[in-house]
Amino acid sequence: MTNDQPGAAGYLLTENASLLHRNTLRVAAHAALLADVYDVATIPELLALPALRGRPTLLLGEGSNVLFAGDFDGAVVTLATRGVEDLEDDGTVTRIRVAAGERWDDCVRWTLAQGHPGLENLILIPGTVGAAPMQNIGAYGVEAGEFIESVDAFDLRDRRFTSFSHAACEFGYRDSLFKHHPDRWLITAVTLRLPHVWTPRVEYTGVRDELQRMGIDRPAPFHVADAVVNLRTRKLPDPNVIGNAGSFFKNPLVPAAQADALRAEHPLLPCWPAAGSTSKLSAAWLIDACGFKGLREGDAGISNRHALVLVNHGHATGPQLWAFAQRIRAGVRQRFGIELEPEPRVIGAA
Repeated sequence: MTNDQPGAAGYLLTENASLLHRNTLRVAAHAALLADVYDVATIPELLALPALRGRPTLLLGEGSNVLFAGDFDGAVVTLATRGVEDLEDDGTVTRIRVAAGERWDDCVRWTLAQGHPGLENLILIPGTVGAAPMQNIGAYGVEAGEFIESVDAFDLRDRRFTSFSHAACEFGYRDSLFKHHPDRWLITAVTLRLPHVWTPRVEYTGVRDELQRMGIDRPAPFHVADAVVNLRTRKLPDPNVIGNAGSFFKNPLVPAAQADALRAEHPLLPCWPAAGSTSKLSAAWLIDACGFKGLREGDAGISNRHALVLVNHGHATGPQLWAFAQRIRAGVRQRFGIELEPEPRVIGAA
């Protein structure tokens, strides 16, 4: 069953669809149905189709934050919408509405080209704009949620379009309301609020040093973007070259007292103050200290460039990659008493 005229219907529906090129870990998996949506107005019509009625639904962007540990016996829905709209510039902030199907990196580069700073630390992050609020993507000391004013979405449970204010999104570290209910709201657009008054965010490890290497003493937004591109290109493997989903494990948040005890025993362990009486530890350091960086079992492995990155060297299956990730978690747990939490969503695993 394939609707091969998305222009007329507003969506393209495919049966028994391969997901191999729909996830950046390059895992071979299939979905019973795959729906590519080109017009958000047709979402109610799409979901009312008998073929989708009663089936589980998985909302998918570019697949840069998911591991398929098995096939999906339901409907995968992805937005292929495009469009960027300048809403308002009141002299202090610029508001921009971006369609969920736009690529996040393209959005960041567009804002910088238009003279709107703020997102430069988040350049080169794979995925779509619609996926950014779900994960509250972040890098080099900045989170997308800081600049998201509102999120438009379709409520799959109540079958209606709705909108969420910044506060209603409940953004946290790699977290949001949408992540706690991953298959309820299909995000259709994001409104960004970019302040005119800009201060470079270069306090995160590596950014200031990279700017110094570039010979930049007073960085402009595009200098910070270039520095971040240099860092990411040097440290993180390209998913177009080797399958990966970026950082596979979150930096763990632990009670400050536990962090102090670990630091007393391991003085080189990177640690940052976090909300409340907690501290954030470097998951990469913990993994590297266990000797896992660069380790490979068959085609499943950890990158030799960055210990946070789970990689597919060729034909690793989803279950093989998940089993390898579990081995990493067990090793860190045994040595440091820290439970690492996966950052991507894992589909089809217990």
